[in-house]
Amino acid sequence: MLAYIARRILLMIPTILGIMLISFVLVQFAPGGPVERIIAQLQGQDSGASSRISGGGGDFGAQSPGGAGAADASSSRYRGAQGLDPQFIKQLEAQFGFDKPAHERFLKMIWDYSRFDFGKSYFRDISVLVLIKEKLPVSISLGLWMTLLSYAISIPLGIKKAMRDGSSFDIWTSAIVIIGYAIPGFLFAILLIVLFAGGSFWQIFPLRGLTSENWALMPWYIQIADYFWHLVLPITAMALGAFATSTLLTKNSFLDEIRKQYVLTARMKGLSERQVLYGHVFRNAMLIVIAGFPGAFIGAFFAGALLIETIFSLDGLGLLSFESIVNRDYPVVFANLYIFSLVGLAVNLLSDLTYTWIDPRIDFETREA
Repeated sequence: MLAYIARRILLMIPTILGIMLISFVLVQFAPGGPVERIIAQLQGQDSGASSRISGGGGDFGAQSPGGAGAADASSSRYRGAQGLDPQFIKQLEAQFGFDKPAHERFLKMIWDYSRFDFGKSYFRDISVLVLIKEKLPVSISLGLWMTLLSYAISIPLGIKKAMRDGSSFDIWTSAIVIIGYAIPGFLFAILLIVLFAGGSFWQIFPLRGLTSENWALMPWYIQIADYFWHLVLPITAMALGAFATSTLLTKNSFLDEIRKQYVLTARMKGLSERQVLYGHVFRNAMLIVIAGFPGAFIGAFFAGALLIETIFSLDGLGLLSFESIVNRDYPVVFANLYIFSLVGLAVNLLSDLTYTWIDPRIDFETREA
């Protein structure tokens, strides 16, 4: 097993390199960039998410962008650079590192990232690592509690539905599950706000943030209650779709196992239904459910939280990544990509190790041989 773990860890290196290389190449051909953002701000043409960031990438405000020697439209490769001093453009390129060849920039980025040195944000004048640490509690809260809640509900419900397949309980719970799966999480979030966050009916739950403004002054037990009080609506909205998917997956997995020959043999030996279910079926049926855990966790931790973070004003990594992509803040974009790729590969390895914990008969080393 140790040899298998070592091989998997070594395979993470070329995988990470491949992900970063493909993303880096795509960025080179993407229209726009940080230099173009600065030019647009100077020309008063910038809008959208980029209008919320300040700092402009450096102390260039004191320099005159025009005047003698200004470039015309044909002397610059940047759109909108007409009338700007070519030396000023070169200084912008040097600040962002674009004065070096692409392969040198990529190799430097990989070397820095291997030491978890992500540099500074182009537009926020703050270390990328500090910025990610500031947003991390929100994303961890949403991803962790949503995944735990959806699995805590869907696994027992899926098992019960499988045991009572075709009954009235199975039918009406399936209707609820299908409706939950069909409703987008962000629409359900808006409905929850209208009903319970002072939209049109009751104002039971808060609408913004992860904690109250006076959270630091509260006793520790009130702090815990306040934290979960703020999480009720966003976690409920996020768990709806994941809960539906996990429930149906669990039910179908258990149904497949219950109909196999070894279950009939166990029943003929006089074992109770509980002994058959948890002594034989559970271990085999849960393997496919566990296989879906990494994707569920990573999806909730990152992409799935973007709209929920926006609706409930939660400043997490999903919103940070989206704004960084729009604003071409490449250090933040690549740092998030690197971290989430690394986490995803580690969670997949953890999932394989959980296989062997649930069913010791599984031997990955024998399978690879």
